[in-house]
Amino acid sequence: MVGNYRPNAMSQGYAIELYFDPALENQVLKAWNVLARRQISTQLIEIESRLHITLFSSPLIEPAKLENIFKSFAGKQEPLPLSFSSIGSLPNHKNVLFLAPTPTLSLLQFHSQLFDALKKEGIKIGEEYRPDSWIPHCPIAQEVPMIRMGEAFSVLRDLKLPVTGYAMVIGLVEFSPVRELFSFVLSNTIEA
Repeated sequence: MVGNYRPNAMSQGYAIELYFDPALENQVLKAWNVLARRQISTQLIEIESRLHITLFSSPLIEPAKLENIFKSFAGKQEPLPLSFSSIGSLPNHKNVLFLAPTPTLSLLQFHSQLFDALKKEGIKIGEEYRPDSWIPHCPIAQEVPMIRMGEAFSVLRDLKLPVTGYAMVIGLVEFSPVRELFSFVLSNTIEA
C-alpha cells in the first residue's frame, strides 16, 4: 500500500485509476511534454494527474470502505498487458484527447471483476463505468482549444503506435488537484 487518506471537504470527486509500468509511462509522457511545450494543453500536469486509465469515478465515495476491497482485488491480479493502439477524443465540454488501449479480454475482465467487487459492497456505479458501456482510455490532453485540436492530434499521431507495456498498480485518487489516497501493486499473491 502507498499513502494514507484524510477526507477533504473541498473534493470534487474520486477516481479508481490503473497505473503503468515506468517504461510505458515514459513513452506516453513524451506526448504530454510536447503538448505542454507547444502550449496546447497543460491541464493534466497542472492538476498533478498521473498517466492512467480511469476504471471508475464518483463525486461521493467512502475511501475507507474501498481500501480493503482494493487490497484484496490487487492481490488476486497479475500485471495487465496493455497496448495503446489508437487515439481519440471524448464528445464532451472538456475537449479530452486520449490514447485508447486495445480492448483485450484480460482488460475487460479486469474491469468487470472490479465492477462486481464494488457492486457486491453496495457501491453505486454510474452508467459510463458499467462493463457494457465503459470506454477504456488514457487522457493525454484536456481542455484543448478547439482551434488547436488538429495540432494536438498530430502530436499524438507522432507517438508511433502501438505503445505497449503493463498496468502495474490500482489506486484511488481524490481530485482536483489530484491526490492519491492509496494504491496497491497488482501482485497475484492471494489465493482466489
